[in-house]
Amino acid sequence: MNTIQVVNIKCGGCCNSIIQAMQKEGFAQVEVNIEKQEVGFEGDVEKAKAILSKLGYPEADSEAAKSLTKKAKSYVSCALGKM
Repeated sequence: MNTIQVVNIKCGGCCNSIIQAMQKEGFAQVEVNIEKQEVGFEGDVEKAKAILSKLGYPEADSEAAKSLTKKAKSYVSCALGKM
């Protein structure tokens, strides 16, 4: 299983958005750990990084992790995941 350390995971809505988006793209065994800010999965790491960043959950040590735009996107993703 691959694991990526990300930022901006705040709640169950965030987790749902991540899991749904990654499963839709063909990833298997998607797991999200809010406390550790980690996403685990079976599949292509680079593709996963791109999907997570687009959702607003960029890799922790990336430039995008500092972006206010990514933080705002994560709130939208979070809200959609709660629906």
